[in-house]
Amino acid sequence: MNNISKSVYRRLTSQSLLSTEIGTTGQRAARIISTRETQQLRSYQLSSQKPQLRNRSLIAGARSCNIPSAATIHTMSRRVPIESQQVDAPLTCSATFLVLSATQTPDSISTIRSVLSGIGGLAKNVSIRDLNASFACTVGIGSSVWDAITGLPRPSELTPFKEVKGKTHTAPSTPGDLLFHIRSERRDLNFEFERQLMDLLGDSVKVEDETIGFRYFDVRDLLGFVDGTANPVGQAVTESVLVAQEDVSAESGTAQIGGSYIVVQKYLHNLKSWKGLKTEQQEAVIGRTKLDNIELDDAPAGHQMSHKSLATVEDEEGNEHDILRDNMPFGSPGSGEFGTYFIGYSRRLWVVEKMLERMFVGVPEGMHDRILDYSRATTGSVFFAPSASLLAGLGD
Repeated sequence: MNNISKSVYRRLTSQSLLSTEIGTTGQRAARIISTRETQQLRSYQLSSQKPQLRNRSLIAGARSCNIPSAATIHTMSRRVPIESQQVDAPLTCSATFLVLSATQTPDSISTIRSVLSGIGGLAKNVSIRDLNASFACTVGIGSSVWDAITGLPRPSELTPFKEVKGKTHTAPSTPGDLLFHIRSERRDLNFEFERQLMDLLGDSVKVEDETIGFRYFDVRDLLGFVDGTANPVGQAVTESVLVAQEDVSAESGTAQIGGSYIVVQKYLHNLKSWKGLKTEQQEAVIGRTKLDNIELDDAPAGHQMSHKSLATVEDEEGNEHDILRDNMPFGSPGSGEFGTYFIGYSRRLWVVEKMLERMFVGVPEGMHDRILDYSRATTGSVFFAPSASLLAGLGD
């Protein structure tokens, strides 16, 4: 085992995933965290022991983007609470989805490794400027560079995105070695973090895709429907998102414990055609009412299923498996671009793959998700977000 591997294994624990956030929960966000105070900082590390109730889809829409809660203001009187390594940061007003590929320059891998190991410090440097902004960043590593960057066994399910081709629609596979999921209540903080990040990475990477997302009214997508209602809450978040000890084999090693698989896709909407449907027709496609987000009954067996039903995944024993979605609208009315950036965090990659198969191939085959007649997938990539301790150890 090389020096990098030894260092990472020494530091590896089942802590939660990479992100850095300023602020507390309280009324600001319903999300899962567990606390572990240190003597240096009153920071918090995500674990699977003490989750709190989290339903961002409902709460995020009910609160303003710029009004801090009493709990958040209270933290101003204490030491700065830096919260590291979590994927379930609150759904914020702004997000940047940055997908990069490593270049073939001589020092590209060593540069990337060094930057990833210092992501926590970079995030703190930016987030400390506004404690109320709920700044967070999650980093994902793709299969093609995992071995070179970490020197550790690859997570058991980590592979490139597999194209899903149905009779009518296709989910394409597109390049991507690194994902930075940057979010906060302020677009300028996201911009500043990305600027400093790209300065550090230099010519070791090239940009494959950069998408700026925003929260649209009460967490609706640009099709007009509430998005993310099916997200897990409570203990189910940890069980759905984080790789556990029981998922690890002797061959795959412990590097994946506390991590999560990430799938990203960029969808472009044909709003002109969508608006040509009556509200009742739109609701039948989605599987929920448009105004008040009430779930509609499933279609009988053999009939056209709604997006809600096709996106629900069960195993052979009939157990339902959830994923955590952090989808955001994006677009430019001036250029006629309207879309949704899909990002799903999952403990098991096969769950997302099965969901996409159901949507694009259909159940039964040929009866695809009708939302795809109005929303076209243009990108598709898979990453793994390792634990904080693994990333920090890359610099040793």
